[in-house]
Amino acid sequence: MLLPSLLGVGIFTLIPVLASFGLSFAQWNLLSPPKWVGLANYAALMSEPLFWKVLGNTFVYAFSVVLFEVPIALALAIALNQQGWVVKIFRTVFFLPVVTSMIAIALVWNWIYDPQYGLLNAALGAIGIKPIAWLFTTDWALPALIVMGIWKNVGYSMVIFLAGLQNIPDELYEAASLDGANPWQQFLNVTLPMVSPTLFFVTTMSTITAFQIFDSVYMMTQGGPENSTNVAVYWLYQNAFEFFQVGRASAMAYVLFAIILTLTLIQWSLRKKWVALES
Repeated sequence: MLLPSLLGVGIFTLIPVLASFGLSFAQWNLLSPPKWVGLANYAALMSEPLFWKVLGNTFVYAFSVVLFEVPIALALAIALNQQGWVVKIFRTVFFLPVVTSMIAIALVWNWIYDPQYGLLNAALGAIGIKPIAWLFTTDWALPALIVMGIWKNVGYSMVIFLAGLQNIPDELYEAASLDGANPWQQFLNVTLPMVSPTLFFVTTMSTITAFQIFDSVYMMTQGGPENSTNVAVYWLYQNAFEFFQVGRASAMAYVLFAIILTLTLIQWSLRKKWVALES
């Protein structure tokens, strides 16, 4: 009964993963046969200045998105953890960007960020601030993508937090209220400890997703201007399908895998320490 699913996983996941690992030690341009080069692809990455710039952009994007997305999502979840049809409408509104096509989102945000006719510059002009070429300057292009990334993904994190909040027994809040705890004290001593497993899950998943950013860069900036928005997965795509350096692209994929795995293990160890302190 499991064989069809196992075949699908093997053909479309396991075999490509193993093949890409092998190709990371080879030189291949998609046309001629692969040529074994050992660790040359990894050495070439380490000596490539653009690799470090791309990696830096990826870290800045990922940590910025997680830093703002998680607390915003938690605040929205607390605000919308109520009953009533109006609250359900707001939940739907905040979740809509998660299920909306990235193509449609890119078109809308390209208009918002347009230097001449964009909604954002029109709003800034109303308070006397000069227009900014958001996606066309090295100072603002990456922050602009970060803002869009937070807006698109915050609804998913909010729904996960809502599920965690709705599993907290009402009796805990009643007991805290009887003990004289104000709303802020209830948040610190009841909500935050009870939702901590959800908090670590959301933080971990948001980090993994942010490090794999590709579609918004591909459709809005193509890594520019001057590689200021070039990130790991987009550079991997360029090496594989524009420069036909499949070996180097595969090596980049495994460097990114190692980074994400390391960060996930760090977050998991921190979670274990958090649980130990709570107990």
